[in-house]
Amino acid sequence: MKLVGLSRQIMLAMMAIALGVTLLVILTSYAFYYLWQIYWPDNSLDSSWIPTGPEWIWIIGATLAGLALSILVAINLSRRILVPLNSVAASIRRVAQGDLNARAIAGDRSLGEAAQLADDFNALANQLQRMTEEQAFWNAAIAHELRTPVTILRGRLQGLAEGVFTPSTSQFLSLLTQVEGLTRLIEDLRVVSLVESGHLDLQLRETQLDAEINAVVDMVGDALQSAGQRAILELDARSVYCDPVRIRQALLALLHNVCRYAVAGHVRIQSHVKDGWCELSVEDDGPGMPADLIPYLFTAFRRAQGARSGGSGLGLAVVAAIARAHGGRAACRTAASGGSVFTLTWPIDPVHGLPGPDCGEHG
Repeated sequence: MKLVGLSRQIMLAMMAIALGVTLLVILTSYAFYYLWQIYWPDNSLDSSWIPTGPEWIWIIGATLAGLALSILVAINLSRRILVPLNSVAASIRRVAQGDLNARAIAGDRSLGEAAQLADDFNALANQLQRMTEEQAFWNAAIAHELRTPVTILRGRLQGLAEGVFTPSTSQFLSLLTQVEGLTRLIEDLRVVSLVESGHLDLQLRETQLDAEINAVVDMVGDALQSAGQRAILELDARSVYCDPVRIRQALLALLHNVCRYAVAGHVRIQSHVKDGWCELSVEDDGPGMPADLIPYLFTAFRRAQGARSGGSGLGLAVVAAIARAHGGRAACRTAASGGSVFTLTWPIDPVHGLPGPDCGEHG
């Protein structure tokens, strides 16, 4: 068997160790006999410094046995070490060629660092595969969300250009509605992307949160009424520190979510400040969220079944992104009444974030 690379270096190192040990034994033997003759001349051993025939046989045999043993140990050790290293190298080549399913074999875990290298590569490959799949999903989802309004705009404009549709105020208002939908979608994508990259700039200032909430509720009053919803406000009048534009954006997304998914009834909007934290919550009367869906509610393009109208699937992701940008988090729980309670929690002190689990668990 031809040994190359690391295997050859290990074998040569083991052979050098074996020869060195043998030479050390011989030299120390000569030193021992020399000191014996100096300090114990009356008990002198054979004075010949030249090994006899049997001694030569013993020296050569011991040397050869040591070399053979070192070669066997070197081959076994190199195989154990090279299994994870070769596996990692082969997997890296496969990943470079586009095979993101490639994984390394850790092999003998008693080697420690070599096995850990394989584990670290597998973790990296898993993360890379997950990110690639998420990117593909995002690209497909964005294309899907853009296709509908763009198709409508194209059809309406083409009809107007060819005289199929008569130009009228209602036609232009319909086109404007589609443009506004595209604008909201682009803004939502921008917010989520900026928060994920850590580049969303907040304009933090002292804000009368109750006034901001009232303004948003007035803005969506017609939509709530059309959905059979009636807003009940329980607001803390104290000022808080936040970006009012982003908080309004988050509350607007939550109320639009209620209009699409909740049954007719009451919408309880509450805010309170306690122990340096501000909490804004929106509670509906049902039908509530399935327990298995709650961990994914704030993931982009996740929708519940039974919505009254289509949405971009980005609303709750934007809510979570805005909460994270404020150093807080968004969460959802089932209310005692069976409805859903969505909460935004952020610190009054913008320097400190919310302790406990990472916000990404909800966002």
